[in-house]
Amino acid sequence: MNDNKAVEIINKIYKSIFNCSNTLSMDEILEKYAFDIKLPKQVNDSITNEITWADSINSNKFITNNNMEKKELETGWLLPKKDINNLQELIDIWNSINYTTTERVYDSINVIKSDTIYRCENVYRSTDCRDSKNIIYCDSCGECEFLLASKRTANSTFSIRVDDSIDCSNSYNVICSNKIINSFFIQDCSDLYECMFCSHIASKKYCIANMQFEKEEYYSIKEMIIKWIINS
Repeated sequence: MNDNKAVEIINKIYKSIFNCSNTLSMDEILEKYAFDIKLPKQVNDSITNEITWADSINSNKFITNNNMEKKELETGWLLPKKDINNLQELIDIWNSINYTTTERVYDSINVIKSDTIYRCENVYRSTDCRDSKNIIYCDSCGECEFLLASKRTANSTFSIRVDDSIDCSNSYNVICSNKIINSFFIQDCSDLYECMFCSHIASKKYCIANMQFEKEEYYSIKEMIIKWIINS
């Protein structure tokens, strides 16, 4: 996994949602879509000084998961027993071994700049994700594919900025919703197909701002909205 592969994934997501190619850089994508997503931060391994990525940065001492496991194999983490004369001595010993582990990636492949990833493939700068493939700038997502800048979402594909939702596909900016397909700017809805700017409705299609449109009218307005999203 690298920046080029991430761009390739984003292009596929763009094509699926907007039927056009992405022209933004990774930094621009981060600023435009993932500005409020909790993502791993860049820190340095306190032993090797190599760059690494951490979910939590409250600590001031870090060690990569690989280096933690390497030390365990080479020397182990147990220390010889010694007399403790006061609390400060105990705290000093604890500080000597108390590193925050970074880049915790388990049963996964092609993962970079990420922390706490489980059973995933092709992951770019994400955290607390599981059983997913091709995800970028995501937090707490599971069983998803081709997802960008989303959080606390499951069973969703080819979508951008989907939050607290489930079973969404080919959609953009969906919040607290279920079974949303080919839709933009949806909140607290269920079972929508080709809807935009809708809230608190269910089992509808071709609705805009909770108003029913004819199919031809809807697609004409959708084309305008896509241009606005891409160019804004």
